[in-house]
Amino acid sequence: MTWRCTGIRWSADGPAIGWCDPAGRERASALGYGRPLAFGARGERRCPGVRRAGRRTPCPAARTVPGRTGSAQCPECARLDRSFSVAADTNAADPRTYRVYLAWFGPGMVKVGITAEERGAVRLLEQGAVTWAWLGRGPLMAARRTEELLRAALGVPDRIAYARKRAVRARLPEGPERAREVAELHARAAALPGWPDSLERVGCEVTDHAGVFWPAGLPDPARVVTELVPGGTVAGRLVGAAGPDLHFADGLVLDTRLLSGWELAAAPAGAVTDVPLADIPPVGPPAGQDGLF
Repeated sequence: MTWRCTGIRWSADGPAIGWCDPAGRERASALGYGRPLAFGARGERRCPGVRRAGRRTPCPAARTVPGRTGSAQCPECARLDRSFSVAADTNAADPRTYRVYLAWFGPGMVKVGITAEERGAVRLLEQGAVTWAWLGRGPLMAARRTEELLRAALGVPDRIAYARKRAVRARLPEGPERAREVAELHARAAALPGWPDSLERVGCEVTDHAGVFWPAGLPDPARVVTELVPGGTVAGRLVGAAGPDLHFADGLVLDTRLLSGWELAAAPAGAVTDVPLADIPPVGPPAGQDGLF
């Protein structure tokens, strides 16, 4: 039976690599920092289908997808996924309680967002938020209106490209300085008029994820995998993970969104990285849509 990768999964226990089989069954393999990690891609990259409400529905046609794209979904599954997406504003009737958060990724890289309260801090881990704090909680539309209010009033973007996030991770200011920047912005947000009455304010309690993402620090990122190819290998010693990115001791960074849809197999001892790579510039591109590069 073929198990295909579904990319990274974050939980309170840390990062893991997800897998699914043709029947939609899922499992995960925990990742351990400081350990060698080496694998190769087999066959073709195929659409993993749609995951909704904790269950995965396989792609009916198991369509092939390009190796370089961040999303492994075929167009049909991507449309179905978006039809149930809160982020795409296609599920406004969602009855769950939502939380508004403030997320810090580096100096000058801050965003406001929302996540379902039942998910806890998982959304912050998935985005690679180094430091963050809750701002409020309430119904979906109240949370969405608050998110838009704060974005406009505070002048923060709705997304920050992963290329910018990964370019600065190895040289972030110390924890107290990160916490101070978040606390100051939290205070500015709390003082703004116009919050919806149905949204409950949440006091400032700053959380830092650096110890979860890279317990022993990170090397300067030097190269990033741009594509997996059949027979291609990625190998190195894993020293950290943040959002979708895996960081290796030699400065290599792998965006695990590129893994989704591939059948992966352990590489033999002594294997070296043999996939298309690109140099990482010292500073990321301007803020904008989240992207691979």
